[in-house]
Amino acid sequence: MRKDGKIDYVEFPGADLAATKAFYGAAFGWKFQDYGPSYAAFEGEGADGGFSGDAAEAPIMPLVILYAHDLEAMASKVRGAGGVINKAIFSFPGGRRFHFTDPSGNELAVWSET
Repeated sequence: MRKDGKIDYVEFPGADLAATKAFYGAAFGWKFQDYGPSYAAFEGEGADGGFSGDAAEAPIMPLVILYAHDLEAMASKVRGAGGVINKAIFSFPGGRRFHFTDPSGNELAVWSET
């Protein structure tokens, strides 16, 4: 059930929509509903969030972070699907993560618990 004041939707630019859909489908198993030739929606992929107050670490734009039980395997899937790892796996308090860029140039991250 949707609630007032809760994150409900995240929208990304999708310059190459076909490549972007193929990437997220191959890397993460996402399914899409097309709404015309220039919009593809996804749902049921989860959402929690946080804010980084460290100016040296904070993203310039909002950063969507996905989860993986096996971080190395997921990094391999991301590369295999055509993503570019732009920040290799690193540790932080409570876990590890990496950042990648999708075919449309969006930066996301994937994390795993320690």
